[in-house]
Amino acid sequence: MLKTLVFLPVLGAAAVAVLPARRGLPLWQMAMFFALAALAYSLWLAGQFEAGGPAIQMFESKAWNVRLGSYFALGVDGISLAMVLLTALLSLIAILVSRRMEAGARLYFTLVLLLESAMFGVFTARDWSLFYVFWEATLLPLFFLIDRLGGANRQRAALNFFLYTLGGSVFMLVALLFLYDAAPGHSFAMSDMAEGGRSLPLNTQLLIFAGLFIGFGVKMPVFPLHGWLPLAHVEAPSPVSILLSGVLLKMGAYGLIRATETLPAALLATQDWLALLAGVSLLYGAILAWRQQDLKAMVAYSSISHMGVVLLGIATLNVTGLSGAVMQMVAHGLTAGMLFLLVGLLYQRTHSRDLADYGSLLGRAPRFAFFVAFALLAAIGLPGSAGFIAELHVLVGAFPHWGGWALCLGLAMLIGAAYSLRVSGRLCLPGPTMELADMTRTESSAAALLAAAILVLGVWPAPLLDLVAGSIATLGQLFPH
Repeated sequence: MLKTLVFLPVLGAAAVAVLPARRGLPLWQMAMFFALAALAYSLWLAGQFEAGGPAIQMFESKAWNVRLGSYFALGVDGISLAMVLLTALLSLIAILVSRRMEAGARLYFTLVLLLESAMFGVFTARDWSLFYVFWEATLLPLFFLIDRLGGANRQRAALNFFLYTLGGSVFMLVALLFLYDAAPGHSFAMSDMAEGGRSLPLNTQLLIFAGLFIGFGVKMPVFPLHGWLPLAHVEAPSPVSILLSGVLLKMGAYGLIRATETLPAALLATQDWLALLAGVSLLYGAILAWRQQDLKAMVAYSSISHMGVVLLGIATLNVTGLSGAVMQMVAHGLTAGMLFLLVGLLYQRTHSRDLADYGSLLGRAPRFAFFVAFALLAAIGLPGSAGFIAELHVLVGAFPHWGGWALCLGLAMLIGAAYSLRVSGRLCLPGPTMELADMTRTESSAAALLAAAILVLGVWPAPLLDLVAGSIATLGQLFPH
């Protein structure tokens, strides 16, 4: 079942690559067909998933190298299934808003579908060697999407992204080899390596966790490992930024959650340090977002702040905080995806991302004005949005541990409200006038789909919380309070 999900986009990429078409529209239609099929299949898998059933479901395994202990093992729990659904939805949105793509369309749609397949692999892998293969497989499509189809400074951005991610992956690989050596069955199976990791002495666990944290922290990204993010976001094509911010950053947080299962003593020992890093990321990202004039850079820095909320939720090591972390991963994926979608559409029309060049959207492009205001308010966690539920869970989970220090989250939210309201006012209220066509029906449909998901999860979060409850409860049992 999961093999079909992982390799369905690869089949789509092959179909796009060989399709005898010179125009972009048939290529877009083919890519849309496979993206829709992947989303429909993901929803069907979610319907088959038993929230109160076994921890890992739909498990399948085939030996790669028996002597090495490496297996092509796939399976999902509630957390990974939530990430699979987010990946399928945002991949569909990224392709949907690329309808006008002509130059390089074949390469673009092929790479996006290959990237979707690799992301599915990361979230469904139950073997650390397979996880690492899929983790590295996301690097190549993203490198070429930025390097070949990005902005004026694309080559520097692509190289920066490649070196940062590859450098972090080296630390992660060394840490995984240490874990492999400790595994009782000498295999890369996540369950086997978790059993071995928990039996290690604290100093060894800390050393291994440091390597994993560098690898996952670069991808999240956590301060001070964030240097690649603003440049990559600014230079990447806007639909690629949707995937980069909406899904790729969540891979780092997802990997950190898996590391938490494997090295619980290390997490307990570094709990306060992780919370400190989360607080710095929260405030640092929010302050830099507040100072940006470039709209894409503003959303990029705000992502650092929002991923700080995820790190704080993980650092609580309790059910409430961990639930908030997973909820924030989904909420930020939807809101950041919507913001990058809108900024990209504005840039297509005006060829400017400078905030000073915009104004009067409310009168000239009301659909733009509505969705921009909605996305910015959702990004600061306004009640009724998915971000509010996530941040409330994280705050409630963090307060028993750190008391008043947890209010740093509130301060970051205030700074976020300041820059969101500033941008909303500049874009929507009277200001500089330029010719600007309003959103098309296709573009409005994409934005409306994301807005509906944000509202539904904000008003009725129970389905998502129930989906991840079993996995979070199993994780919480490792850290009795």
